[in-house]
Amino acid sequence: MAATYYRQRASAGLIISEGTQISPLGQGYLDTPGIHTATQLAGWRHVTDAVHEAGGKIVAQLWHVGRISHTSLLSDKQIPVSSTARVAKAQTFTATGFAPVSVPRTLGSGEVASVIHDFRVGARNAIAAGFDGVEVHGAHGYLVEQFLRDSINDRTDIYGGSIENRVRFVTEVMTAIANEIGGGRSGIRLSPVSPVNDAALDSSTQATYNLVVERMAALRIAFIHIVEGATGGARDFAHLDYADLRRRFKEGNEGGIWIANNGYTRDMALDAVKNGAADAVAFGKAFISNPDLVLRLKENAPLASPDPKTMYGGDERGYTDYPLLNGEVT
Repeated sequence: MAATYYRQRASAGLIISEGTQISPLGQGYLDTPGIHTATQLAGWRHVTDAVHEAGGKIVAQLWHVGRISHTSLLSDKQIPVSSTARVAKAQTFTATGFAPVSVPRTLGSGEVASVIHDFRVGARNAIAAGFDGVEVHGAHGYLVEQFLRDSINDRTDIYGGSIENRVRFVTEVMTAIANEIGGGRSGIRLSPVSPVNDAALDSSTQATYNLVVERMAALRIAFIHIVEGATGGARDFAHLDYADLRRRFKEGNEGGIWIANNGYTRDMALDAVKNGAADAVAFGKAFISNPDLVLRLKENAPLASPDPKTMYGGDERGYTDYPLLNGEVT
């Protein structure tokens, strides 16, 4: 079904996969996919082959949730890890439904290198599984952001405290990935002001993310995928100069692509690209219920709404059975 789902959406300029954990300890939700075993890679090969046969491109979203997890989801009742030992005021999805996340433990300084290695291997595995590249999930209060924001990160080692130190983790992750598969196959998703998963604002958001994008530009990565405002919510949740972020990225990496996201309509997307605010615009939720979203946007046709009753697991209903504009289901 996963191969069918992604094939149905292969008309996208680029598919970014669902979050895919880089290690068993990176899992935070029930039944999410991984990219760290031979069986998982074989499964993803069915997906990437289907997308390529349909003429599409697809990158794997490499994911480590950090403290947004639950002990029941981790082998041997392990404890989630983070930049902090403070529990998040957040919930995750377990075998018994939604539940508060578990109290994490702080990653030791020596353990950080192991996590960075897991990201490197995840990128290597993604290419082996047929993906065209990777996007690191550096947004939504997950592990990368747990290091970036001083509202979460309370470390006193080289990965905490100053902006330079807090940006060190994501820089080392992306450096490892770029060295493994090439910067031109590497991207990152960021959500500088989104409060998702108890990620309160950083005390110096603009300065912190200015440095992030400059570091990404120096690595000459393929793209930055930016969530504007609160994920799934107000686009003006908190002020941030996204144009300045884009300028800094493009000045240091002329060929880099700036992808905008969050609540875009067709008209907003056309305007953003026309006026140079973005090189591309990402659509998420609308693609669930509109496998031919590209055609619908081109023709300014009505969009179907997703059925929330079918989310968080199940069968093909609400997954691969949404009809095309002409009424057919492929």
